[in-house]
Amino acid sequence: MQQRGFTLIELIIVIVILGILAVTAAPRFIDLQGDARASTLQGVKAALQGGSQLVYAKSAIASEQTNATAGDTTSQVEINGNPVETNFGYPAAIATVTLADVGNWASLSDDEWTLTASGDAAVAVGSFVITPEGKAAEPAPTGGTDLRCQVTYTQAANANSAPVVTVQADGC
Repeated sequence: MQQRGFTLIELIIVIVILGILAVTAAPRFIDLQGDARASTLQGVKAALQGGSQLVYAKSAIASEQTNATAGDTTSQVEINGNPVETNFGYPAAIATVTLADVGNWASLSDDEWTLTASGDAAVAVGSFVITPEGKAAEPAPTGGTDLRCQVTYTQAANANSAPVVTVQADGC
């Protein structure tokens, strides 16, 4: 009588081969969450840039694009019924800015993002940092000004420049 099926040795060899494939392929898929978070940061950058351009257009229509000081009524525009502090026509990064304030001119959800304003030691004056929920603004390990896994918005420096929006995707 002839039996059909696999021997124990054949099954062990197949399991070993599958294990080797899993070990070599798994690292490629493990960091998908970090890659997704880094890609989402690019979306936040685009929202900040697009929103700031819309605020600038509204400031230019009101002839307020040359006002440099945030915090007074002459350096504000109204977006969807909400005042937006401006600096040279673009949204200002004042120390009291909140995610809700930024949400008035850029589409960001409070439950997905955290904003750290310039009053925090990790953020330069005239800037704010947006990080994914659960991450905090961090200075670079060398003590430099580069930040990690976050989007940094730096307000316009003068009437001839736009705000600078940078993405630091390291550490996501």
